[in-house]
Amino acid sequence: MKRKLFGSAVILFGLILLANPIFSFAQSMSIGIANFYAISGDDITDGAIISFANNEYGVSKLAYDPQVIGVIAEDPAVVLEIAPQGRDGEDPLYPVVSSGSVRVKVSNINGNIRAGDSIAASEIEGVGMRASQAGFVIGQSLDDFSAEDSNDIGIINVSLNLHYAYSGEAIARSLKDILNLSVLATYESPSVIFRYVVAGGIVLISLTLGFFSFGRIAKTGVEALGRNPLAHKMIQFGIFLNVLITIAIIGAGLAIGYLILAF
Repeated sequence: MKRKLFGSAVILFGLILLANPIFSFAQSMSIGIANFYAISGDDITDGAIISFANNEYGVSKLAYDPQVIGVIAEDPAVVLEIAPQGRDGEDPLYPVVSSGSVRVKVSNINGNIRAGDSIAASEIEGVGMRASQAGFVIGQSLDDFSAEDSNDIGIINVSLNLHYAYSGEAIARSLKDILNLSVLATYESPSVIFRYVVAGGIVLISLTLGFFSFGRIAKTGVEALGRNPLAHKMIQFGIFLNVLITIAIIGAGLAIGYLILAF
């Protein structure tokens, strides 16, 4: 019992040390599990974003790089002592964290970074940036970063979560572009817009008439069968003919709409 209490106290004390900001080592340690990878290239330093390309591991070089595997962490919380991944014996091994909280090299090449912003790889080798469009991101910023020069590189804490993210800004911008193009088309080609409106109206009317006719036929047929079950064959045949007429109405509306747009 005493051993269990002592072990619990040690674990609790360790968690307090990690969470308490007055201890400087907690500020620089990455809270994550690291795997060793054989990485080729230069400038492979703490916080560099690593990706897999051309059958080898190296620092990321593409904006919104979809092949990012993690971030270099010189002082990870846990290191897995397993067979290293990569090309054995050719490149030095580096600890790479793929999940958890880790320090990441960033720049403001795509604007200043605020806590909560999504972070993606940038065109600067191994350096992240604020994500402003849909694409592959490495996680969410836990700190702010700003600089006068976009070439200045800083390092911030990032909660890693490698995934493809959809940007609300990009969606809103796309909808705005569609609206602007529609307005422009109305001014430049009013006859084309008129044809689309007429074709759409005809198709809508034919569909409405078709569904209304089908509903009426179904109701009348069920009532007729209930009143005169002996004449069910004739009633069914009449329902079938009316269904064909309904299909013909809808088909005619679609055909007319197509002809208006095609010629």
